Amino acid sequence: MSATRAAVMAGSIALFDLDGTITRQDTLLPYLVGFALRHPRRWPHLWRIVPALLEYLLRGADRGRLKSRMIRAVMGGEPRATIEVWTERFVQRITQRAALHPQALLAIEAHRNAGDRLVLLSASPDLYVPRIGAALGFERVICTEVRWQNGRLDGSLATPNRRDREKVRCLERLRAEFAGATIVAYGNSAADLAHLELADRGMLVNAGRSLRRRAGPRITLLRWH
Repeated sequence: MSATRAAVMAGSIALFDLDGTITRQDTLLPYLVGFALRHPRRWPHLWRIVPALLEYLLRGADRGRLKSRMIRAVMGGEPRATIEVWTERFVQRITQRAALHPQALLAIEAHRNAGDRLVLLSASPDLYVPRIGAALGFERVICTEVRWQNGRLDGSLATPNRRDREKVRCLERLRAEFAGATIVAYGNSAADLAHLELADRGMLVNAGRSLRRRAGPRITLLRWH
């Protein structure tokens, strides 16, 4: 019996990371680049990304702050309708099968058929993650939320960046809400290790050699192509 199928049989909540776990690549950078390419009037604002990156690289600034500053540079102040037009196109593209790991889709479907609750947990923003979750049939989406002001994107974070220990807190809230439920969690990065360790079954996808060494004995290693 495969590790994925064993997890499905035991689980009642299936908690999936998005970038690199379900999708083959990061989603935020392509989202921002795609918007910028379609709106050249935003180009004069893009210089603001440079000091944000330098601050992050030199001072070890918070990833959430970097994320917010990038979003604000690329699309801050844009009306919701303009952003939603691009979001719809982006989600259609990112949910095509070529952009997703086939094994991830099989695992999602297996959990759905088993009657498990499907929860998408991502550090990427709610500009597009909830629509990806809806397209893939997730019951709930937990992701980083951004602020709007009077129908225009502010871009500052309305929630903590859903990464590292914040994913642990999200998992703990799910455990409290669904007392007694078994949680099967899927992730692919070092930032996912903490909540994978806390889950009843942690599934680490496509980890490199150094990350595999860091994974504890409770985490199952999966290879998705």
